[in-house]
Amino acid sequence: MDNSVDKCITWGIFARKCVVFCRIVLKKAGWGVEMLFVLNSRKLFVVLALLCALQLTLTVYLYFSSSGNVTSLLDYTVVIDAGHGGVDAGVTGVNGTKESHLNLVYSKQLGQLFSQCGFNVVYTRTDENGLYGLPTQGFKMRDMNKRMEIINESEADIVISVHMNKYSSDYRTGAQVFYQKGSENGQLLAGSIQQYVNRLNSRNLESLSGDYFITRESSCVAVIVECGFLSNASEEEKLNSTQHQQQLTNAIFCGVMMYLYSL
Repeated sequence: MDNSVDKCITWGIFARKCVVFCRIVLKKAGWGVEMLFVLNSRKLFVVLALLCALQLTLTVYLYFSSSGNVTSLLDYTVVIDAGHGGVDAGVTGVNGTKESHLNLVYSKQLGQLFSQCGFNVVYTRTDENGLYGLPTQGFKMRDMNKRMEIINESEADIVISVHMNKYSSDYRTGAQVFYQKGSENGQLLAGSIQQYVNRLNSRNLESLSGDYFITRESSCVAVIVECGFLSNASEEEKLNSTQHQQQLTNAIFCGVMMYLYSL
């Protein structure tokens, strides 16, 4: 974004069968409106977003003149769960990459996208440590229970648990999304995200159902995103690249937006 930008907020406009996001940019010399993206690409939506942005410009300007930064504009909470952490490194890549570290990298980038669009974002962890306290017997269950405590206390609307995958053979590649068996909304959310991440996969994968602690115990819709296979050397390298991290988190984000559009 241009260096002349003083303040930037994102307004989310939710309506039946319509989700439009636009970014209102206030500059030192006047103001400008930058379209972040428009779902369904219909001219009506573009016009609607622009009109709303124009109507709100003065209000936004006055708001910023009298207050500090805004952390959340939407009454909608997304919990980003970076899997593993601490002594629980998760799987390890063929070249030594720790899953727990990459989970955190992808989770933070994904959370930033939601925050920039006005969502309330909650992270289960923000550093390399686990959530279990001391690494004594039963630490894994303590870790999982702490994650659920954070999710429930946040009154989350959506939970996205970020992981990396591994397989006994090195031929498997691609990001894949998992949801709780029997969850209709979970299936819709997972399918929507899968549709977008498949654009980065070498082959189309299907979202899969199963019985997982995070998806089963969450009171809201929850999915697990396995971002790729660390058992494949080429994919491990790709997962560590800044470009792919940006592309994949953008794809996950767009998948969530399309899910919201479908409600």
